[in-house]
Amino acid sequence: MGFTFLHNNFNVLDLEKSLKFYDEALGLKEVHRMTAPDGSFIIVFLGDGRTSHQLELTWLRDRTEPYDLGDNEFHLAVAADNYEEAMAKHREMGCICYENTDMGIYFIEDPDGYWIEILPPHKDGK
Repeated sequence: MGFTFLHNNFNVLDLEKSLKFYDEALGLKEVHRMTAPDGSFIIVFLGDGRTSHQLELTWLRDRTEPYDLGDNEFHLAVAADNYEEAMAKHREMGCICYENTDMGIYFIEDPDGYWIEILPPHKDGK
């Protein structure tokens, strides 16, 4: 039995702010959008144009409080083609929330507090 991994989901409070962040920080672009007929939710799938994996952002109209992310023990991980360039860009954006120089990785934080692990190309498990 096999599986194809399709996407991860993050719930967001400000969809436009999140779309801008993911485009600027990671180059993720909108691939598909679904809007509820009554406007109660919008789901936007983002992709990198290179892999089939997508990030699903879900916006709920009636949600006003930040999401409880617990201890941030879960995260999304991506490998940067140019680690130093990515880190410089993320420093400029002010979104680096944790660095582990011993492991050669760092994390950025999105507008809703989700952490994204940034790895150099050789650390992506391939």
